[in-house]
Amino acid sequence: MARVSVAPTGAKARAIAEPVAAKVKRGKTADPLAPERAAAILDALRKTYPKAKCALNHRSAWELLVATILSAQCTDVRVNLATPALLAAFPTPKAMAAASLPELEELVRTTGFFRNKAKSIRGAGRVVSEEFGGEVPHTMQELLRIPGAARKTANVVLGSWFGIAVGVVVDTHVLRISRRLELTKETKPEKVEQDLMRVIPQAKWIDFSHEVIFHGRQICIARKPRCVDCTLERLCNSADKTWTSH
Repeated sequence: MARVSVAPTGAKARAIAEPVAAKVKRGKTADPLAPERAAAILDALRKTYPKAKCALNHRSAWELLVATILSAQCTDVRVNLATPALLAAFPTPKAMAAASLPELEELVRTTGFFRNKAKSIRGAGRVVSEEFGGEVPHTMQELLRIPGAARKTANVVLGSWFGIAVGVVVDTHVLRISRRLELTKETKPEKVEQDLMRVIPQAKWIDFSHEVIFHGRQICIARKPRCVDCTLERLCNSADKTWTSH
């Protein structure tokens, strides 16, 4: 009986439609920062994750700020489990600023590093209520004055709530995947961000981070990435690929 070939579907089919990234040797692409390659990466991400958005539950800039501070070295899922009770007890910056540390520590204990995080969110409440009239500011310079808010936190709030693209959110997923795609050689988030800002058009900065984070959670995981299911596979020459079509 003749063998019937089955056309690839899903992620494989979309990957096959992408151009091939010319390989110099294992782990090295001929021109990794070529504008056409960056455009192809962005196009594949957009098609694969058309509804990607911030995974932290929030209803205001203040709630997003608190959730993002708590997300340091913690999963979004765990943060989303902790924030309802926290924000019900202390819903405003002024209320958070007046909370006792033991109260806050108990409410954020499951997010890890709870003592430091309790101090940060109480400090954030104080600064937002006293220096910004109870409203979360919408400039990078002002956000960086808030305890617990480094560039990643500021970029999350600016991009996801205010729709302002000042930089690129670089979490562990974005850092890992940007290096695998050879968009950067850096290991520090601040330097990775600067590299990405040079190669990714500013209009794509917000969506790029959301899409890559989704990709990192589902496909391009840290150990044994699921390359066989990756829509970027033909554009990637990472040395730790687990499967390749070319």
